[in-house]
This record gives sequence, structure tokens and C-alpha cells, in this order.
Amino acid sequence: MAVPVEIEPRNDRELVIAHLMEATPDQLFKAWTTPELYPEWFCPKPWRAEVSRMDLRPGGASDMMMYGPDGESFPNGGVYLEIDPGRKLVFTDAFSEGWVPNPDSMMTAVLTFEPQADGRTLYTARVGHPSVEKKTQHEAMGFREGWNVVASQLEALAKTL
Repeated sequence: MAVPVEIEPRNDRELVIAHLMEATPDQLFKAWTTPELYPEWFCPKPWRAEVSRMDLRPGGASDMMMYGPDGESFPNGGVYLEIDPGRKLVFTDAFSEGWVPNPDSMMTAVLTFEPQADGRTLYTARVGHPSVEKKTQHEAMGFREGWNVVASQLEALAKTL
């Protein structure tokens, strides 16, 4: 089971979650980079997500839709900034494909997958925001609760890969 680890934010615009997970860095990275797996783990249940585009290269587009139990739908798009297979994944909604700026940007996420001596992985999600107000908004939307639930769902799926 994912064990939460306390890691301090680097600044007043960053939110962080971290967990020691019973999965390898490659398994976790595969779950993050395989579109067909997203409905199984990406949103806290009963929400679900579907990926329509995942161009895994710096500048490549990412498009998904999150669906709520009452018919809600929220688009979530952006671009990848850095991809280091099995180690690091960085993406942002600050831009869309072709580096078109998004004036309503919410975040840039830096995900790291660090192998541990005991065979587990330290999974860390550092989520930076363009302002303290955006960070506060993301917190109010349930960042900690949601991303922690999703981390457990991610671990459960990744262990099967």
C-alpha cells in the first residue's frame, strides 16, 4: 500500500504529494504514459478520465476528458515539457499544442519515480502554479485528497503491469 511521505514545497505556489509505492519506476511510468489505462486510475472513483491524445515528446500535446458521476465533463489539455522514461514526466497546461499560451493556466506538474533500495519507488508529484491564488484554488478543488486517492489507484494498477 502507498505510504505517504512528507516533502516540503519549494515555494508558496507549489503543492506536493509523495508516496513510497510497491511498484517499480517503470511500472508507474507505464501507467502514466498508456492512454488506455487512465480510466482505471486517473480520477478518484466514481469519476473517470479518457485520453484522446498523448504525444509523448517535449512539446507534444496531451488531451483528456474527466467525467463526473452526475454528467459533468472537464477537459484537461496541455503539453509535455520533459520525458525521462521510468524516471521523470513533466507536463503543463500553460500551453497547448504548438506552444500556444493558455491564459487560464492552472499548473505545471513534475512527476518523479525514484527507485529505493528496498524495491519500492518514491513517487513524487510537485505541482507548481502561476500564482498563490491558483494554488489556493487547486487546494480548494481537493488537490490533496484527490491526488492521494489517485496515487493509491495508480499503485494498485501499476503493480499489475
